Amino acid sequence: MSMSTPGPERVPQSVKVDKTSGQGKPPVSAAKKAAGRGPSGKTPAGKGGGKGRKPVTPVKVAGSRPWGPIAVAGVVVLIAVGIIGYGVFAAVKGSRGWEDKVADIAGVTNYREQKNAAIDARDHKEGPQQYVTSPPVGGAHNSAWQNCMGDVYDQPIANEHAVHSLEHGAVWVTYKQGLPADQVEVLKQKVQGKEYTLMSPYPGLDKNVSVQVWGYQFKTDDVNDSKIDQFIQDTRLVSSMEPGAACSSGNTSTGPLAPAGAPGAAGSGS
Repeated sequence: MSMSTPGPERVPQSVKVDKTSGQGKPPVSAAKKAAGRGPSGKTPAGKGGGKGRKPVTPVKVAGSRPWGPIAVAGVVVLIAVGIIGYGVFAAVKGSRGWEDKVADIAGVTNYREQKNAAIDARDHKEGPQQYVTSPPVGGAHNSAWQNCMGDVYDQPIANEHAVHSLEHGAVWVTYKQGLPADQVEVLKQKVQGKEYTLMSPYPGLDKNVSVQVWGYQFKTDDVNDSKIDQFIQDTRLVSSMEPGAACSSGNTSTGPLAPAGAPGAAGSGS
């Protein structure tokens, strides 16, 4: 058997392979890394790999507040709140009943709350009647009322006619006989020409002035007392026991009533 002669011996060659970065590329050399760093060894801002220093945010200085417009706005708000508050107050106050308003007048006597049958009576009776108060504020009365369209009588009138006027919602202003003319004139100005009011002197009055409606009375010695005006304002017409009843076409004579059935006795009327 013949054997083949071996050829020249092959010597394996060593191939030096650098370490790769994992993707077949050699890593960046340390020299190159060093070259990318600054003198302190840190990568300059904006360069690859390193974190740069954050830029300093400039501090904003706020300007002064516009205090003028703010003050004006505050004043406007306060005024608006005041107007609204007053409106609410006025609405509530305006909704109060006249009885509540009269109760606020110092010195007024409320006879309605006494439930006195002699005052509450509303019968029509002829001839003179006896009354609980002087002047009377209610009770049985004549079938004819005293004309109360702002009438001013210079002589006493019959209680029985006047009480009927009160029933219709009139305010009866009476004053002490002999009161000085200038003071009578002051009272006259409160009544003359004003519907649902009448005025007359009253004999034996214990005060200079007595003002009454059905069930309420106010007395004072001062003809200029503002409470007289307040009383008239708060009670005129609304105090009527017969809403809608007239004050016109009533009796216009003065003097007391004659006994029922006597010749020429006053008191007839509608």
